[in-house]
Amino acid sequence: MTDKVAWGVLSTANIGTSKVIPGMQKGALSRIDAIASRDLARARRVAGELGIAKAYGSYEALLADPDIEAVYIPLPNHLHVPWSVRALEAGKHVLCEKPVALNAEQGRQLVAARERSGKLVAEAFMVRHHPQWQRARELARSGRIGEVRAIQTFFTYFLTDAGNVRNQADIGGGGLMDIGCYAIATARYIFGAEPLRVAGLVERDPTLRIDRLSSALMEFPGNRHLTFICSTQAADYQRVVVVGSKGRIEVLVPFNQPPDRPSQIVVDDGRDLFGGGAVTEEFAPCDQYSRAIRGEAAWEFPIEDAILNMRVIDATFRAAERGTWEKP
Repeated sequence: MTDKVAWGVLSTANIGTSKVIPGMQKGALSRIDAIASRDLARARRVAGELGIAKAYGSYEALLADPDIEAVYIPLPNHLHVPWSVRALEAGKHVLCEKPVALNAEQGRQLVAARERSGKLVAEAFMVRHHPQWQRARELARSGRIGEVRAIQTFFTYFLTDAGNVRNQADIGGGGLMDIGCYAIATARYIFGAEPLRVAGLVERDPTLRIDRLSSALMEFPGNRHLTFICSTQAADYQRVVVVGSKGRIEVLVPFNQPPDRPSQIVVDDGRDLFGGGAVTEEFAPCDQYSRAIRGEAAWEFPIEDAILNMRVIDATFRAAERGTWEKP
């Protein structure tokens, strides 16, 4: 039986402690052996709550631990590249929260660091490793809904706390970086292609300065389109609809799949407007990251994929600022 990968976590951020760490602790090939904070007392408290053996009072100390094979980085966006590079240089594999960088140019530093270290580095887009998305892509490519023509994505939540990192413009906060990236990544995943051009609209909070409402239209090869809306100041809502010439696939909770109930997609043959031909499929969550480190799963999304996604985000911001179509 393959040994579990020994993970360390840089930061006691909520996304890690409430979502990712508990999930990885359930993984067949992963275990969390250490956690670090710049506050040792906090690191020890969180380690105790989550059953983690080692707690460190600095990120440097965790990276110096020879028993840690890989690190998960849920730090604020502006720290993703610097600490990912340091972790790679310390001989660790890296799983970094999205978006992996503040822009595509910065993200290219990770390619160089990966080549120097010989270690894996990946962006934590968990959705593409979830069976509901793998099934959605399989159905889209199988012809079940005919020719795939368009994808429409909605992702919103309400957050006005100025102290939250998602609302701090200077460190990479805002809706497009935080959640619009999901719409882009999943469209690229379903279409299996990169967008040719992008149009965008961005409305910013006058006090926080972050983009609180963003919309985009993207043209993909084959005259296929993505439209999406994301907002950090709207009611909680998520939905993705993939529309083809003969039907549709609807991903009901596409991005934050609940851990305590099945995830669902609806496949509708389009026979009427009332879902008369709709069939619901259910899926349980899973984790694949550690299998890639052990060489037991294909590495489908190298860090270059994250940079491609970042290029589209960059183009969307440019399009909104200039009022023009932009090429990623």
